Amino acid sequence: MSTTTMERDPQLKGQLKNVIMATLASTIGFWGWTMIGPLAKSYYKEAFHLTPGQLSALIAMPAIVGAVARIPVGALTDKFGGRIMFTCLLVLTSIMVLITALIGQTGNYPLLLVSAFFLGIGGSIFAVGIPFSASWYEPHRKGLATGIVGMGMIGTAVAAFCNPRMVKAFGYFETHLIIAAIALVYAVIVWFFLKDSPKTRGKKAEPIMPKIKHAMKDIATWELCFIYGVIFGAFVAFSNYIPTYMSNVYNFDPVQAGTFAALFATCAVVARPFGGVAADKLGPRPVTLIMFAAVVVLSLLIAQQFASPAVYYALFIIMAVFIGFGTGTVFGWVGRAAKPEDTGTVGGLVSAAGGLGGYFPPLVMGAVYGSNGHYFWAQVALAITAGVALLISLVIKNGSKPKAR
Repeated sequence: MSTTTMERDPQLKGQLKNVIMATLASTIGFWGWTMIGPLAKSYYKEAFHLTPGQLSALIAMPAIVGAVARIPVGALTDKFGGRIMFTCLLVLTSIMVLITALIGQTGNYPLLLVSAFFLGIGGSIFAVGIPFSASWYEPHRKGLATGIVGMGMIGTAVAAFCNPRMVKAFGYFETHLIIAAIALVYAVIVWFFLKDSPKTRGKKAEPIMPKIKHAMKDIATWELCFIYGVIFGAFVAFSNYIPTYMSNVYNFDPVQAGTFAALFATCAVVARPFGGVAADKLGPRPVTLIMFAAVVVLSLLIAQQFASPAVYYALFIIMAVFIGFGTGTVFGWVGRAAKPEDTGTVGGLVSAAGGLGGYFPPLVMGAVYGSNGHYFWAQVALAITAGVALLISLVIKNGSKPKAR
């Protein structure tokens, strides 16, 4: 690789500052997205007298909007830029956190489901962060940029760790008020201090629907959507459902369960950039195959519900590392398998599939637990799904290693 290839673009001065700011915005968005999960067992179950199935539906609901909205949000980011979109999404997240706080005190479950649905707006912020950060870095460093902003997923760990403690210290409504204020204040900071990349200013966005239709004609798009739906769906589902899971299995109190969920999410987030690096160095296929094989084995082991919490700790943490690794690997694969003109669109579709994949596992776990008081068959279902994803990974076109230019 020539020295010219590795030169920094002088137009992109301030890139790290802007990408770090984008990462913080994503963190707050993910925090808002996962407001409900950490409080599901400790607050909502008791306050609303929910069955396991109703509780699971509530936990899963934000995943729908957080997933599907990523497609139009990504297109709007191309049109209006990250500064405007980050600001709008943070303001909307702040509003929905407050609305959830008000409805959460009424005892009206259907209305709470509607609120949880729109709370998912915070999860769509991922579709702003990826193109925004990539536009700030040179071609040979875009993986670094998306890896940094992808760590905004740590917001799920922040929610799991902080929300139960904040409710205990300040109260339910006050906790939501504080988080809404944080989102609103940061929206103001973003508006005044975040800058869009010079590479995107004045650039006319192409119509989104033709590009989506074109990308969807490629079978690799659907294959990547499925495998990312499985692996990122597992991350979203476990990050949200682990507090309920551990409370049911080991009678954890809200703080203990939230701490463990935060540890799980943190391990997965930290592992994500390493998955992307491994995909660059070893190729995405072998890394993905190893990851899915590990998920199959770990799911079957977790299904045994060992009497020792320590064994569960170890298995879940190892699972988190492989899941985080996988989320980075699949996005490393998108750049290889997709046609260059379709990479951004395919990435948006794959991202949406990942978020949508987080909707179903909590429903399955709640239904299984509600029927027999055990999560065995839910974990078996994950193992089977991961096995199917492993087989699909064998046939996706590997693509060539992207060249720096």
